[in-house]
Amino acid sequence: MQRDSIPDLADTELVAVVAEKSALALRCLRDVARDYAPVVFANSFGAEDMVLTDMIWRENLDIGIFSLDTGRLPAETYALMADAERHYGKRLRIFAPRHDTVQDFVAGFGINGFYDSVEARKACCHARKVEPLQRALAGKQAWITGLRAAQSQTRDKLKVVAFDHGNNLVKISPLADWSEHEVWVYLRANRVPYNKLHDRCFPSIGCAPCTRAAQPGEDVRAGRWWWESPEQKECGLHLVDGELQRVAA
Repeated sequence: MQRDSIPDLADTELVAVVAEKSALALRCLRDVARDYAPVVFANSFGAEDMVLTDMIWRENLDIGIFSLDTGRLPAETYALMADAERHYGKRLRIFAPRHDTVQDFVAGFGINGFYDSVEARKACCHARKVEPLQRALAGKQAWITGLRAAQSQTRDKLKVVAFDHGNNLVKISPLADWSEHEVWVYLRANRVPYNKLHDRCFPSIGCAPCTRAAQPGEDVRAGRWWWESPEQKECGLHLVDGELQRVAA
């Protein structure tokens, strides 16, 4: 989000809406922790994920938080990981890609082969994200994400609760109906640490080679895999048979 578009906390109506939505999201998290244990939250350290991190860690909910270290994240993301641990006095669990799968990708496609084709880019995402995610979710009953329906056309029918057929567990997106402005009202009101790339017009942040700043008027995920068409822009973490999981549980 651009600095001049961050909402003003003096907007009492917006603040009230965020307070109401925050209460609903927190209730959702508590219900999930109670009904689906063991449950984990996949934290990619975007703005939305910091909202959920704050709720989970501040309220000491029984929800594990993990992150996927692809090995090619921006320096600002690693800095936020450390800042968040210091801020909340807790430790993340980090999952890294297997050395052999990354080595196989580089041998087959080249070190930056993900720029050459959608097939190559998805192969890189699978090695660096999807396979580690599968390990992180093993033995869990549910996982929580920071997905929002307004983020892109691939997520416009996102449900709060869905069944993830690919990983065979329930997937919960408590912020599915939140706007970007509402996310930033929460972060500012609660003094939550955030990725400093957001101050440089990076509304959505992934691996460093695959993320650029968004231009005025572009959607929030325009800077992700910018060389591909919008309908291709998913890494595979939320896809089954090429489709985003949109079916309500």
